[in-house]
Order: sequence, then C-alpha cells, then structure tokens
Amino acid sequence: MAKNTSFVELKKIFDILHSPKGCLWDKKQTHKSLIPYLKEESAEFIAAIRKGDRQHMKEELGDILIQVMFHSKIAQKEGQFDIEDVIKYLIKKLKRRHPHVFGNVKVKSTREAIRSWNRIKLLEKKSSLKPFGK
Repeated sequence: MAKNTSFVELKKIFDILHSPKGCLWDKKQTHKSLIPYLKEESAEFIAAIRKGDRQHMKEELGDILIQVMFHSKIAQKEGQFDIEDVIKYLIKKLKRRHPHVFGNVKVKSTREAIRSWNRIKLLEKKSSLKPFGK
C-alpha cells in the first residue's frame, strides 16, 4: 500500500468503528474515559525510549496515534473539530514557531531557535490564540 493512502485508510477505519454498525465500546468512549489509556500509552512509549527498543517505540507511537484519532473522532461527532483540523492547526503552528525555517528570521544557534520558539509560544498565549480557530 502506498504510504499516502495509509492515513486515508486509518480515517476510514475510525469512521467504521464509530458508525451505527461499529464497535459498541468505541462509540461510548468520551475524552475523559480515554484519559487512562492516553497516560498508559505515553508511559509505555517513554519506557521503550529508555530501553532503546525501536520496535516497541513504533508500536507505542501507533497506540498514541490511536488516541489522537479517537479524541478527534469524538470531537467530530460533537461538531467541534476533526483530525483534518488538528493537522491543519499543527501545520500552521509548526510554520509559525519556525520562522527561521519558514520565514525571514535568522538564528545562529540551537539556543536562539529555542528562544525564538518560546517567545512565539508566549506571544500566542498572551494573544489567546484559539487552538482550532482560523
């Protein structure tokens, strides 16, 4: 399967899981009910990093992605946002916080890049940028 179709297939799987004929357990989950799973998968990924176990890291990243997909699907069903909104926001944020890569800002070191990132992040918080706003 081509790599660019894997994500499309993953989205379709989540659509099926949450459809009328989908999984009863999946359909009744909420953001709050999934918190323990997100914590568990994150902890398992951290443990895999510490062990240097690349195969386990790949598996646990997949489990974390399940959580991202799950929360996005719940929000979509609530009419809030969907996975595409999450990705679009992430793209905007990465570009905004890397003006030394995607803009005209010059940095001479990693330290300057980190300072720039933190300065932009602080400005975003002060200006109350809405996570899924336009």
